[in-house]
Amino acid sequence: MKEIYLDNAATSFPKAPGVSESMCTYINRIGCNINRGAYSTSYGAEEIVFETREIICKLFNFQKPENVIFSKNITESLNVIIKGLFKEGDHIIVSSMEHNAVMRPLNSMVSRGIEYSKVQCNILGELNIEALIKEIKPNTKAIIITSASNVCGTIMPLKEIGQVAKKHNIYFIIDSAQGAGFIPMDYQSLGADIIAFTGHKGLLGPQGIGGFIINDELAALVNPLIEGGTGSLSEEEVQPPYMPDKFEAGTLNIPGIFGLNASLKYLLSTGVDTIREKELFLTQKFIEEVKNIPGAKLIGIPSINNRTAVISIDFTSDTIDNGIIAHYLSNDYGIMTRCGLHCAPSAHKTLGTFPNGTVRFSFGHNNTLKEVKYTIESINKGIKQFG
Repeated sequence: MKEIYLDNAATSFPKAPGVSESMCTYINRIGCNINRGAYSTSYGAEEIVFETREIICKLFNFQKPENVIFSKNITESLNVIIKGLFKEGDHIIVSSMEHNAVMRPLNSMVSRGIEYSKVQCNILGELNIEALIKEIKPNTKAIIITSASNVCGTIMPLKEIGQVAKKHNIYFIIDSAQGAGFIPMDYQSLGADIIAFTGHKGLLGPQGIGGFIINDELAALVNPLIEGGTGSLSEEEVQPPYMPDKFEAGTLNIPGIFGLNASLKYLLSTGVDTIREKELFLTQKFIEEVKNIPGAKLIGIPSINNRTAVISIDFTSDTIDNGIIAHYLSNDYGIMTRCGLHCAPSAHKTLGTFPNGTVRFSFGHNNTLKEVKYTIESINKGIKQFG
């Protein structure tokens, strides 16, 4: 049985060409740490790590490689930012489409005296700028927003939000998990203060590597979540105050950084625009066909306008549920999807799919039109069998 991977919103697969080779080269031929060893192999590894910071700068149009911080994933990055920046009395604005990577650390901070407002998006997952402006208070410290929904693919109006943040002297923090590698994420034109990223989704790299880019002002204000050895100022028992050491205590995931280095080079050489066009082409074909399937309710924007290649379908009826369809597609046809609430309960409440959730189909640029047609045929068979 053939296998078709349609869960790229969770993690991209296959990875970019060269990722596994680069990681294996590090593990098999290099293997040492960085910032510790006074020998050429260590210096060479450090050069690749720094080069990766520079490539991140190029991708996001950011100017300071030393302010590119590596973490194990975007969830850790968001925890560093949320728990290290805000204090009692601060107010934060989010949207109703946020992932639990934002909502859980934010809710944990409520017990420490922070408060937040949630801007209600519409049934398509779209955010209204005027609704956001109405939530601004005198003590509003920041706006934290996802670049695009991981449930229905709706892209947020990032540039407009950045303009609002600048006008009201509010920090603008972007969760780029679903946008980086698909839409242009220009730090300068978006007016961002921090962009958190992860390597294993649209950046086409391995799991276990992520990070954030941060301006000097916030770098000075955010307290590190983890402190420890950095290989620098070893005579001191306090965390170095300078970048990137302030936020990179302990040994980094250097194999992951080597893999990310390769994936970013592939991404830039192929072109984000080229990848987006291919994925939206497949998305359009899928949406056109799925609209004609009785019992398959398309969630979110019913076109390729202002969306990513993430598509949610609700199959819930009196005789069938989403879990049955997802299992059937996997077990009988080798089609891998994601079923449930996708770590975003607020988004599902906004879209009217809570608590049943949806079956999420998320395309990558390695998928084909033939696979789209095969998936549509399989869905039709499943609904006829169980409906």
